[in-house]
Amino acid sequence: MISLDLAFAIQVINFLVLMVILNVFLFKPIRKVIADRKAQIDGSRERAAVVDKEVQEKMALYEARLHDVKAKAGAEREVLRKEAQQEESAILEKARKEAADSLASIKSRVAKETVDAKEFLKEQSRSLSLEICQKVLGRSL
Repeated sequence: MISLDLAFAIQVINFLVLMVILNVFLFKPIRKVIADRKAQIDGSRERAAVVDKEVQEKMALYEARLHDVKAKAGAEREVLRKEAQQEESAILEKARKEAADSLASIKSRVAKETVDAKEFLKEQSRSLSLEICQKVLGRSL
């Protein structure tokens, strides 16, 4: 029989050979795969951080441009509103002037017609009164 020391030595040698074989064929490839995955994940995280930073910069630029565009649009809208008010005032003033001119023209025409009508009525009243007098007195003057 083999002695206990020899059996123990064989088992230790067997264990060491098994450890070398497992290390070469199992542990090293697994550690390599884990290291590669870790490197890939770290690279992805760095790229994601860079992309996130770019997105934040572009969003800040977009918001600044949007703010500028809104400010310009507000200023332009205010200018257009003032121009529209001025145009409205000019149109209303023109309409008032035309209405006043038309009213003055109508008043002067009515005044002239009134004077003409009074004169016509005076003449007619004279001729009627002469006719009445002639008929009442029965003679012609």
